[in-house]
Amino acid sequence: MLGMTNKRKEMGNCLKTPKEGLATVRCTKVVRNVNLEKLRHNYLFPEIEARELEHLNKHPDANIIRLGIGDTTEPIPDIITSNMAEYARGLSTRKGYKGYGAEQGNKDLRKAIAESFYKDLGVKDAEVFVSDGAQCDISRLQLLLGSSVSVAVQDPNFPAYMDTSVIIGQAGDFLDDTLKYKNIEYMTCGPQNNFFPDLSTTSRTDIIFFCSPNNPTGHAASREQLTQLVDFARKNGSIIVYDSAYSVYITDDSPRSIYEIPGSRECAIEISSFSKIAGFTGVRLGWTVVPDELYYANKVPVINDFDRIVCTCFNGASRIVQAGGLACLSPDGFKAVMAVVDYYMENAKILVDTFTSLGLVVYGGVNAPYVWVHFPGSRSWDMFSEILKKTHIITVPGSGFGPGGEGFIRVTAFGRREHILEASARLTSVHLL
Repeated sequence: MLGMTNKRKEMGNCLKTPKEGLATVRCTKVVRNVNLEKLRHNYLFPEIEARELEHLNKHPDANIIRLGIGDTTEPIPDIITSNMAEYARGLSTRKGYKGYGAEQGNKDLRKAIAESFYKDLGVKDAEVFVSDGAQCDISRLQLLLGSSVSVAVQDPNFPAYMDTSVIIGQAGDFLDDTLKYKNIEYMTCGPQNNFFPDLSTTSRTDIIFFCSPNNPTGHAASREQLTQLVDFARKNGSIIVYDSAYSVYITDDSPRSIYEIPGSRECAIEISSFSKIAGFTGVRLGWTVVPDELYYANKVPVINDFDRIVCTCFNGASRIVQAGGLACLSPDGFKAVMAVVDYYMENAKILVDTFTSLGLVVYGGVNAPYVWVHFPGSRSWDMFSEILKKTHIITVPGSGFGPGGEGFIRVTAFGRREHILEASARLTSVHLL
């Protein structure tokens, strides 16, 4: 008995049977990462999937329409997939086989990205780092930046910015009274300030995460707004991490890149992705631009360190996928993917018109495939549950993107047209307020 007591003590009192009838577990002596313990909730989208499963258990015959997670639904154009297939077939030949590629990406693809998205903006091929997607690059950038930097995020914001800031050690504890993390500057971006922070009251931070067109609100920052942001960053010696993943959805004269703003090459990194441009959510391809004019306080070029991070943590994007990226940026390929973008934006218009007809105030859906719907006086998760219960439609509660999203839901325009029309019919047939 004494021996068992000592053994339990050595194992940190961990030899036990957890709740819910799980088997006995035996723990190591490794202490859990304290930063992971700070994470307040499950990651937003798995939580939504769990609630969907719970709903299906109660309503097994329900025909669920998923307008929540922003996953593309339309087939990738054949001109792109055929190019990937041809490259893949070539790998089975002596002439066509290739192994490891450059960690920074295929030179032709880097050049095509620079010319297609940054023409006349001074972006060089060597400043483009091809990756397996923007979300992965957010984590690599956090590894680059480290735990000692101070961070500002838009509120509401895409959860990956906040969660990676917590995991890397930039955030303090979560405060239940404010629903915010300590040591993080929350920049409120709502209808009351045209979805752009009041920089006169925003504290100086080392890093500013900024997404435009914004996920979740769908707002595309104007040239005047981005000029203010760049001036603010330069004045304070900050670095902007600018997420332009939805830039091809812009329909007006809003800037599609931070590098359209004078002075931005001295203070901004830009991340982007083929996921929503070409339906590559499951194929995985993106890029990050780090200008060679961007320096740390000690005059070391940031691009040098990012190159080291990439070469250490990444073996390069799939050669097959990069062949698809090149096809996307060919004249015919780009025309084909933009036709799909137009299809999604037509979906967005249907959704905007639907919620507007219900007497609700709706934002987004013009420069982004997301519709941001306001339910004054209601809590986001309550509206998520009510819509799911009454219509069997999955949305995303706005509060999942931060306290600034409370009272809103996000609805994605990524969906098949028949599903969008069916969702419209269901929504207009019930009372939601």
